Amino acid sequence: MKRALLSVSDKSNIVEFAKALVNLDYEIVSTGGTFKMLKEAGVPAIEIDEVTKFPECFEGRVKTLNPYIHGGILHRRDKQSHLDQAKELGVEAIDLVCVNLYPFKATIERTDDFEEIIENIDIGGPAMVRSAAKNFDSVMIVTDPSDYSLVLDAETNGTNTVEFRRGLMIKAYEHTAAYDSMIANYMNKRFNSGMGEKQFIVGNKVMDTRYGENPHQKGALYEFDGYFSKNFTTLKGEASFNNMGDINGAVKIAAAFGDENAVCIVKHGNPCGFAIRDNLTEAYVEALKCDPVSAFGGVVAVNGVVDRELAEKMNEIFLEVVIAGRITEEAQAVFESKKRIKLFEYGAERIVLSNDEKDFKHVDGGFIFQDADKVGDDEVKNSELKTQRAATEQELKDAEIAWKVASLTKSNCVVYVKNGAMVAVGMGMTSRVDASQCALKKAKDMGLDVEGAALASEAFFPFRDSIDAAAAAGVKTVIEPGGSIRDDEVIAAADEYGMALYFSGVRHFLH
Repeated sequence: MKRALLSVSDKSNIVEFAKALVNLDYEIVSTGGTFKMLKEAGVPAIEIDEVTKFPECFEGRVKTLNPYIHGGILHRRDKQSHLDQAKELGVEAIDLVCVNLYPFKATIERTDDFEEIIENIDIGGPAMVRSAAKNFDSVMIVTDPSDYSLVLDAETNGTNTVEFRRGLMIKAYEHTAAYDSMIANYMNKRFNSGMGEKQFIVGNKVMDTRYGENPHQKGALYEFDGYFSKNFTTLKGEASFNNMGDINGAVKIAAAFGDENAVCIVKHGNPCGFAIRDNLTEAYVEALKCDPVSAFGGVVAVNGVVDRELAEKMNEIFLEVVIAGRITEEAQAVFESKKRIKLFEYGAERIVLSNDEKDFKHVDGGFIFQDADKVGDDEVKNSELKTQRAATEQELKDAEIAWKVASLTKSNCVVYVKNGAMVAVGMGMTSRVDASQCALKKAKDMGLDVEGAALASEAFFPFRDSIDAAAAAGVKTVIEPGGSIRDDEVIAAADEYGMALYFSGVRHFLH
């Protein structure tokens, strides 16, 4: 008869799993709440202290940290000396260990009581998981309830091979590594402002991408806290590595305005169209006007529901990706004729953002890590008017749109917005003047009138030349952080042209 040790915090399907193991001629050893649940369900089980010959003690802090448990797990079945010693010591083999750990994450989400948090740091659980994983040659380690059926199938069908157990072993070490990482990150957040001596970034794999940025690179998507698994649904096609980068840029901009009917078009990570309107079809039409050439083959994020009318309008050009709160079945039918289009939704009336607290970027030899950037709700409202002329209500609304879009556009950038739609954008330039001039040149080429537009720059203007260029184009309102040693010259230039100039006091570089 084989022996299984079951000790789980997540008790979903544990009774059914235990019953199936008994039917496969397993003897069950269990602890605490798991033992109680099994006994109440009529599953024959041995309580842990019958094996350890020692009572659970110190309010449950010590129950499985015992040679009869770890010896039963760790002794090698392929070494006669181990088998002889196990017999001599009265250590019985444990062939399957099913453990998942104290709910540390749920605890820190529920309470700030440090004593309760400390008590929800599992000690015996990780020790058993690591022991069983180390001896995977002979022991199955099960840490995920979704694997119960796979384990039972392996036992039933004779496929409990060393390769199968090796896969469980890898998953087990991922499990304990993620658990310890979560504890370390929490402690650093609580006591070291989140910037400890070690920083752990842990994600769960969602899918492989067809390849990475280029065909010779491998790629995959990982998630935090089940974000994509819970919210992101593929309706048509397959998201590539590059698609996911562009989707990230597009949805952050489209969803930056709450419940507004916003549409953002992105190409190669930067916005080439944006608009807010009373309905989404009008918003898409206005967004497309900014740069329809770049929009070809682009990613469109819709902060709302794509219906048949909007789908038919979108279908007039080639778009690679459409992502929205929802895409109706009628809209999906419209897109069916386009074989290469990819459709994704969040299953909600609006885009669902994760709003991660932290942000990081790979650099050669490591990564840089920071608090995530976000435009404050009152950032524009609280900006300081620096000129004699104040903006109108519509100009302020346009300035807010331009400011938020600029914060999510690669630096150096400038964004021009008129009547709720982006009419010009310059991004990723080494010079802010170049960004301004490129934006205005493209607007002119597209036949777009920027007269009366609001201009946002995510960082200060070091010279007055950008104000001169904006005035020549007819810009009436400018918002920027301020902070240049030549701020007085910039303010004087804005007054000279009768502009409204606002300083936000906050910079939003995006590199």
